[in-house]
Amino acid sequence: MKRLKKSKFAKLYKPLEQDLVAMARWVAKTGARVVVLFEGRDTAGKGGSIQAIAGPLNPRQCHVAALPRPTDAEKTQWYFQRYIAHLPSAGEIVLFDRSWYNRAGVEKVMDFATPEQVASFLKQVPAFEKLLIDDGILLFKYWLCSDQEKQEDRFKERLDDPLKRWKLSPIDTAARQKYSEYTAAREAMLAATHTKAAPWTLVDFNDQRRGRLSLIRNLLDRLPDMTVADEPFEFPPLGHEPLVEHYAALKPIAPYHDPDKAKDNKSDKPKGQPAA
Repeated sequence: MKRLKKSKFAKLYKPLEQDLVAMARWVAKTGARVVVLFEGRDTAGKGGSIQAIAGPLNPRQCHVAALPRPTDAEKTQWYFQRYIAHLPSAGEIVLFDRSWYNRAGVEKVMDFATPEQVASFLKQVPAFEKLLIDDGILLFKYWLCSDQEKQEDRFKERLDDPLKRWKLSPIDTAARQKYSEYTAAREAMLAATHTKAAPWTLVDFNDQRRGRLSLIRNLLDRLPDMTVADEPFEFPPLGHEPLVEHYAALKPIAPYHDPDKAKDNKSDKPKGQPAA
């Protein structure tokens, strides 16, 4: 299947964007609590998918949880403890950019957790998630799939792009040599945690744009009827001509000018004529 063009993606995303806004309105109206986990290999497309969902939504309602490495104090806590603090209240949506499943993935593969800790996690997580669901949380778990060839292309893109180079880390470099180990860790994780109460959904992200559309459509289709009547909103006429902003104590800074156009304007002036 050909890679989806940017213009085509934008056209297909537009109605989904409207449905996402409808979802957020439904969540706010009903007091639902929604948690979406995004897991997958480095460069799979987690950040772009989260941005596509959160972009049109109110950031006060839709929160992104991307936890840093645990502190020394957090390392002594019950493993799930620091994630619990980020769970939603009524009317909120939380998107986890990596989640408690770090323990079954990067922590296992990179030896940041002992085999005993990983085994304990895999035993506890189905019960932990069942408690969340029994309390009314709507939990969705997505694994974003990508082949190593695509991963290599994306690593190279990050290396060559100064705006994306911050995404690279020593962990990414090590991950290149541990592709098979990550596969084995994922399969063990799925076998232990793909439950009836909290199933996993795997999405092909070899084409990231197509993957985003597939994931968003799947998420929306799995929610209950999101029909919520629009509440009337009074917006009376202003009653006078719009006022012009006035400043006394301070003035705004000068508007931004395109530096390239400024250079062009200078070069267009006849020789001997001073620049303004």
